[in-house]
Order: sequence, then C-alpha cells, then structure tokens
Amino acid sequence: MKRLAFLLLLLAASVPAIAAPVADTFSNPATETRARALQRQLRCLVCQGESIDESGASLAADLRHLVRQQIADGKSDDEIKTYLVSRYGDFILMRPPLQPDTYLLWLAPFVVLIGAGGVAVWVIRRAKPSESESL
Repeated sequence: MKRLAFLLLLLAASVPAIAAPVADTFSNPATETRARALQRQLRCLVCQGESIDESGASLAADLRHLVRQQIADGKSDDEIKTYLVSRYGDFILMRPPLQPDTYLLWLAPFVVLIGAGGVAVWVIRRAKPSESESL
C-alpha cells in the first residue's frame, strides 16, 4: 500500500513536466533561440541582477511576452531594444552604452575598487609599528 501511495505521489509530482508547452514559445527553433538571446540582453527591472530570461518576476514575464509579441510582429532586435529603452531607459539593457549619462554605471566598480585599495593601504600603514615603538 505504501509503495502504491509513493508511486502515485511520484506520478503527481511529474505531471508539470509533461504539461503543455508554455504559450509564449515559438514553434520555429531559430525564432525561439533569437527570442531567448534577446531576453538575455535585457535586465529585469525588479531583480536588477538578472535578465528577463532568467527572472521569475511578473514584470519580467510581461516583458518576455512583449518581446515575443514584437518578434512575431516582425520587428528587429534593434527596434525592440530601442522601444524598451524609450520606455525604461538605458538601465533595461544588461550592457548599457557608454555615454555621458551612463559613465557612473561603467566607472562605479573601478571607483569602489580604488577606494577599497586606498582604505586597505591606510589600515596597513597605521597597523605597522613605528620605529620608536619597536625599541
């Protein structure tokens, strides 16, 4: 009896795996690959560290649907990116362009690294005993 219950539980757990495909998939593999590649280039505005392709946020799902709808309408990748940038700004791009209003996005990691190095040097110099203290 326990084996039968276990098998039924295992079967019930595998039902989502054999469910119908997601409505937002293309039957053409090349178009599906293009959509996934484009979705990896767009940032989830909720998660911020993930692309809309890998995010589980509802806004990311809406953006994935929008991207796929525009691909189905025959728009190019550049047209889709331009549309999304006009709505959400350069932040939606995983790799924003280098221009005056995005200098901070590109330079911030280097500024933080240089600042951390300066603090490390300062702490090490303060921790060294001076000549008068070592005698």
